[in-house]
Amino acid sequence: MHRADPTPYWNTNVARHPGILRAVPGGCVDALDVGCGDGLLARKLAGRAERVTGIDRSPRMISRARELAADDPRLIFVEGDFLTTGLPDEGYDFVCSVSTVHHMDFEAALMRMRELLRPGGTLVVVGLAREETLAEWAATIAAAPVVRITKVLRRAREPKGMPVAVPRMGYGQVRATARRLLPGVRYRRHVLRRYSLTWRKPGRAGT
Repeated sequence: MHRADPTPYWNTNVARHPGILRAVPGGCVDALDVGCGDGLLARKLAGRAERVTGIDRSPRMISRARELAADDPRLIFVEGDFLTTGLPDEGYDFVCSVSTVHHMDFEAALMRMRELLRPGGTLVVVGLAREETLAEWAATIAAAPVVRITKVLRRAREPKGMPVAVPRMGYGQVRATARRLLPGVRYRRHVLRRYSLTWRKPGRAGT
């Protein structure tokens, strides 16, 4: 079993974990967490899937994830770029990614996640985008007091060594691109400055 994290933490990414866990399909065998960081979400997913793979480009994050998941055979952590690392096509019933896709080419990332999903599998992406319209700025400004108060009350913090990047795409671009690449995707913008994409890959004909 994995070790308990001696320094549990909360932040606006962790706030999305309950929704992600609810989206895991029943009977999930293989799950993949893209940009797994220190493996916090992957460890939670191990309660919903038989096997969980976490992948991240940061050696420091993967080292920490492996340390915290020591002796748990359900968890595998891979250091590398998920776009080029040899993960199996149609190898996962569930694929998720939290605040990672803005570090890479968004379209390439969604296409690769789509390829990695088994037919009938579920994809959940939580990401960051930038405000480009007056309506988007208005929504951000209106939510700002809630965001600040929530972060203070929950003592929000990031794990040490977590890579950061400024999002290049606007919310509208994200929504339009996702709808083009993932027909039927459900897009939501959340109060704590995140958006989410939830998509179920069509099953094979006759199944």
